[in-house]
Amino acid sequence: MKNSLTARIAFFCCLAAAAGCFISCKRRTEHKNFTVFRYNEMGDVTSLDPASARSFENEVIDNQIYNGLIQLDDSLKIRPCIAKKWEISPDGKIYTFHLRQDVFFHDDSIFPGGKGRKVTASDFVHSFFRLFDARVSDATTLLANVDRVYPGTYQGFYAPNDSTFIIYMKRAYAPFMNILTMKYFSVIPIEAVDRYGLDFGEHPVGTGPFQLKRWERGDRMILVRNEHYFEKDKQGTPLPYIDGVVITFIKDAETSFLQFLDDKMDLVSGILAINPREVLTPDGQLKDEFKKKMYMQRTPFIKTDYLGFMVDSSRKGTDKNPLCNKTLRQAINYAINRENIVRYLRNNVGIPANGGFVPPFLPGSRNNKVQGYSYNPDKARQLLAAAGYPNGNNLPVLVLRVSSEWEQLALAVQSQLQQVGIKVNVLREQPAILAECVASGQCYFFKKSWVGDYPDGENFLSLFCTKNFSPQGVNYFRYSDPAFDELYDKAIGESNDSIRYADYRKLDEMVMEAAPVVPLYYDEVIRLVSNKVSGLPVNSLNMLDLRYVKKAGGEQGE
Repeated sequence: MKNSLTARIAFFCCLAAAAGCFISCKRRTEHKNFTVFRYNEMGDVTSLDPASARSFENEVIDNQIYNGLIQLDDSLKIRPCIAKKWEISPDGKIYTFHLRQDVFFHDDSIFPGGKGRKVTASDFVHSFFRLFDARVSDATTLLANVDRVYPGTYQGFYAPNDSTFIIYMKRAYAPFMNILTMKYFSVIPIEAVDRYGLDFGEHPVGTGPFQLKRWERGDRMILVRNEHYFEKDKQGTPLPYIDGVVITFIKDAETSFLQFLDDKMDLVSGILAINPREVLTPDGQLKDEFKKKMYMQRTPFIKTDYLGFMVDSSRKGTDKNPLCNKTLRQAINYAINRENIVRYLRNNVGIPANGGFVPPFLPGSRNNKVQGYSYNPDKARQLLAAAGYPNGNNLPVLVLRVSSEWEQLALAVQSQLQQVGIKVNVLREQPAILAECVASGQCYFFKKSWVGDYPDGENFLSLFCTKNFSPQGVNYFRYSDPAFDELYDKAIGESNDSIRYADYRKLDEMVMEAAPVVPLYYDEVIRLVSNKVSGLPVNSLNMLDLRYVKKAGGEQGE
């Protein structure tokens, strides 16, 4: 690892200043120990408005500042949050939520006397209507089934009193409760929107366990404990336990990891951004020499990394695209050794994707495993011949387009396909250029991944719907099958989970048979956590939940 002493000293000064600011910002009359959780975010945080919580980096911080109607527990089951209970009408078209009466917004100057007021159902009406404003949010498609012309004047959302919030739907939509757990659907006060307008993301006011104290873009962010937070632990102790959070924005993964080793941070996530062999054994376990300073958290991640094909043969110019040949795509699937990719390129982090596109640990997928493709080079050669290219003869050289971070993986794929007679050139692209190429349908063979926004198989299967063709949608393959579309529409309206999950399996099997995609592996959440920290939960969304965190030691201040 590279290590610049000057850079490290400068960083420590910066972090010390952040700690000093945090302590001085807390208005206490007595000396005490302050517990501060520290982590680094390499991505850009562009806004703290939950309506624009599109990126994972934004969403993680929004999770500390805001709450919604419902939430997910560590096993990704739906649990109450501001809504203490709810009912769904028998036809699945009316959702009625009953709200807690002890939830208050953060103290802020927008309120009389600077004291946060109680949340009411009208706040949810205003917050949800904001999501239809394209200037503010990109969540409009998630509300496509909301019935905005419901008889009366409700326009989809209604608050008959301060503690009741109702949503009206055009049709039954089974994934909707999971969708409502996304940070888009957090509650915010109308007073803040009126004052700050489109700049609300710079002045966030929520109900969450922490509130923003300072944000120095590109440098650091400081969150402090919300003294009026409504949730308590099982013993009745108010949450959160810690006094605050310091987030730094170091772009270099190795530099960030060095700060963690020097006890200047409490968490490292995504260790594959550094050299995992520095920290992990060949079988993916934490090396013994690190166990005195840290422990590892590991759980399946609802994320599928894949190779994609553009398979729309109706597009102009695709007559020269051999990947429109389904049999060739199936041959490529059999030629990929997923186990070796996970073992040698990822230090055994990840699960070889020998099943379907939907991760097998999502609800309903555990007992409905899909048979995908396993490594079988002989079968690949047979299918290659059946496709009209025996031993690869007359097959044009395929071009696999990737961003620089996936170059090693692409070279491994190139080698594996070469062994069955398929020649591949690897073309490295800038991420923005690659994204545009894929979305426009100009890339015939590419590497991408899909991270589930919510724990429902529909979120993965939607990539293969005709109505979601890119660039407007996420069907980058331009795969189209009327039978798939019909079954998909049936499944998402099915209230019986067993029937819906069985339909999901059929849909995944249809995708695997058509082979517009090569699932490579289902990722895993890997975190390294300081031994000073306890109570940090881990989940398959990789969402950071700091409500129950405790940390040994502290920092003196007033």
